[in-house]
Amino acid sequence: MGQHRGGEPLDGGENLDSGGQLDGGFESVDGSETAAPAPKRNKFRTAAWIVVVCVVAALSGTFAAMAPHAASAAIESEGSSGERSAAGAVMPVVKPVSVVTSPASGAKQVNPAAPATITVTDGSLERVSLTSTNGKAIDGALSPDGLTWTASTPLEFNTSYTFSYTSQDAAGRATSKTQSFSTVSTQNEADAAMYPLDGTKVGVAQPLQITFSEPVVNKAAVEAAIKVSSTSGQVGAFHWFSDTMVRYRPENFWAANSTVTVQLNLFGVDFGHGQIGNFNKTNSFKIGDKKVAVADAVAHTFTVSINDQQVGTWPDTMGDTRFPSARGYLVLMEKYRVEHMDASTIGLKPGDPAYYGQLDVNYATRLTPSGEFIHQATDSALPFIGVTNLSHGCIGLGPDGAKWVYDNMGAGDVVQVVNTQGDYANFDDGFGDWNIPWAQYAN
Repeated sequence: MGQHRGGEPLDGGENLDSGGQLDGGFESVDGSETAAPAPKRNKFRTAAWIVVVCVVAALSGTFAAMAPHAASAAIESEGSSGERSAAGAVMPVVKPVSVVTSPASGAKQVNPAAPATITVTDGSLERVSLTSTNGKAIDGALSPDGLTWTASTPLEFNTSYTFSYTSQDAAGRATSKTQSFSTVSTQNEADAAMYPLDGTKVGVAQPLQITFSEPVVNKAAVEAAIKVSSTSGQVGAFHWFSDTMVRYRPENFWAANSTVTVQLNLFGVDFGHGQIGNFNKTNSFKIGDKKVAVADAVAHTFTVSINDQQVGTWPDTMGDTRFPSARGYLVLMEKYRVEHMDASTIGLKPGDPAYYGQLDVNYATRLTPSGEFIHQATDSALPFIGVTNLSHGCIGLGPDGAKWVYDNMGAGDVVQVVNTQGDYANFDDGFGDWNIPWAQYAN
C-alpha cells in the first residue's frame, strides 16, 4: 500500500479508491514505491466548507440575539421545563420564600389583642421589627427555628403599625419588605367601671357591680373574661340588669372579714357591634363584719346585729299607708351628715297634705337612689317614733339611733324591712339583688 512521506495520510485520513489503492500514491512499473505528486484540492469543495462554517456561526449568533431570556429562564426555574440540562438536573430547585403576616398587610380595625406574627416557609427570618407611627417599637421574639416572629407586648388602640422584615431563601438570597396595618379606632373602644372600688371595705351584702360604656351583646364572652374569687371560697353568679350593667353575688351574704378579688381581663374582648374592651385590671375589696338591721313596720322598731349578735334596738317611724316603706333587703349605699330633701322630687306639690317643702335632715344613710334613707326624724315627727308610721317611706330614728347607724354602719351593710305594705324596691333601685330568688338570679 502507498503511504505519504512521514507516514501521515493525505487530507487528514485514509481515502481508498474503488480498487482498494490509497488515493494520492501509485506503484512504479518495476514495482518500487514512488511518491505521488501533491494532490490538487478542489477549489469548490474548500469554498463550500467555508460557507457552511459561516452559516452555522451566523445562525448561532442570530438565535442568541433573538432569545437572550431563554438561558436566564432556565437558570431561574429549572423545574419549569420537562427537559432539563445535565447541569440543571444536578442543581437543586430553590423554592421561593413564603411569608405570612398577621395582621395582614393593609388590615384596618385590627383588635389590638390579636397576636402580631410573621411566619415563613421555605426560608428563614433574618430581621423583624414592628413599629408604631409615633416611633414606639414593639418587643418580640424569633422562634428557635427562625421561622416565626411573635410580638411579646400588646398593641395600642387607634394606632398604625409597620412590619419591616428580611427573609432569606435556601440559596442565601435575602429579600426585605414592609407591611402596615392599623388597630381599632377610639370610637370602638369599650370601657368599664367596677364597684366596690379597689382597696375599699364594704359590708356582707354588697354585690359586685360592673358598668360598661357600651352595650354588651356578647355577654357570655364578657362573663368569661371576669374572674371572681373569695378567700371564703364562695362561688357566685352574674345577673344582667341591662346591656350595660351586670352584677355578681354569692347565694348567701359574703362571709364576714373575707377578701374578694376580681380579675377584669377585658382587653381585646369583643363586646359586640365592633366594640372592643380596652383594659385588664385586678381589683380586690374587703368584707367587714356582718351587720344586719331589721326594721319592723308594725313593731316600730329598728334592731341591729353584728356577726349575729344583737347590739341595739331603737324605736322608729316608717312610711305611712300612702308612702309605705319598701319591703325586703335594702343595702346601705352612702351617708351624709346632713342631707337636703325636696318634696317636689317625689311628686309632691304645695297644697298636698303630704307636702313638706324643703328641709335638711341629720345623719342620713341612703337605701335607694329614688330617695329612701335612714335618718334622724324631723322635730315634728320625733313624738311619733315607736308609735306610728308617718314618713314618706324613710326610716326615721331618734337622734341616738340615727347617729349610731351613721357612725357604725356603712356601704354594703343591710336592712331587712318587714311587715310593711310596700312592695320591693325596683331591683336596680339600689342593690335589691337579695330580693331575687337565687335560682332566678343565677339564670
